[in-house]
Amino acid sequence: MSAYILRRLLFAIPILIGVNVITFALFFLVNTPDDMARMQLGAKRVTPEAIANWKHERGYDKPLLYNSAAPGLGKLTETIFYEKSLRMFVFDFGRADDGRDIAREIRLRMGPSLAVAVPVFLVGLLFYVTFALGVAFFRATYIDFWGVVICVVAMSISSMFYIIGGQFLIGKLWHLVPISGFAGGPDSLRFLVLPIVVSVVAGLGASVRLYRTFFLEEISRDYVRTARAKGLSEVTVLFRHVLKNAMIPILTGVVVAIPLLFIGGLITESFFGIPGLGSYTIDAIGSQDFAVVRSMVFIGSLLYIIGLLMTDISYTLVDPRVRLS
Repeated sequence: MSAYILRRLLFAIPILIGVNVITFALFFLVNTPDDMARMQLGAKRVTPEAIANWKHERGYDKPLLYNSAAPGLGKLTETIFYEKSLRMFVFDFGRADDGRDIAREIRLRMGPSLAVAVPVFLVGLLFYVTFALGVAFFRATYIDFWGVVICVVAMSISSMFYIIGGQFLIGKLWHLVPISGFAGGPDSLRFLVLPIVVSVVAGLGASVRLYRTFFLEEISRDYVRTARAKGLSEVTVLFRHVLKNAMIPILTGVVVAIPLLFIGGLITESFFGIPGLGSYTIDAIGSQDFAVVRSMVFIGSLLYIIGLLMTDISYTLVDPRVRLS
């Protein structure tokens, strides 16, 4: 098992380096620092002096990959690639174009993102698995039929409809919770209820239908027929055998999603006014703050790779065959 995990760790390192290099190429080779300066300054006719000052203030006036004018190691370290890309491996994200420290903003905004994402993840997973198990238990009946219909209808509706509809119905019409905003401490609960409910309902269709497919696939296995032949009840077969074996494909999507909870929901946080990492990224895209966008892309890539690693490790816990490989 240790060798298996070590191999996965060794595979993750070049993947992260490759993602970092590709991200750097997209940001600086396709979109040059001069182009970034013109977009930030926002003037139709920007003077070369203004562009030079903007680049100097933000460290974009150095060579991209190799600084032939610098002595010694400075040829590699006094470059945009080292300062803007390699430093992110030690979580030195620098400053945003508005001068604020990006790492500090990430630490401050991680809490609100987790306050929404973690309940959505836990409540949603419990609700989706339970609903899918119930539909699978009553397979080939009207309950199964209408359950699938509800899932298909829910999948066909845009998440924007759930957000706007939830804000209008629960927030504006019934006045149960605020439409948007955020507050610290215990008072934050009334601001979190609506985005959590909306996010769980929005993911109902796709998740339940996927999990139902996993359960039905396991129900058709030979070991299920053997368990029934031994006299086990359908409930026992479903919860003791089918659920356990169906967790292997479910873990693929669930464990990968855990690290991404730190990034938050881009659309959800923006519409509900939650000052998390999702809204931070959307605001950076809108203001063309490439330093913030680049940092969030790196964090997203790192967390996704961690999620894949966690998925591989979780396989060793639920599938003995993986431990022997």
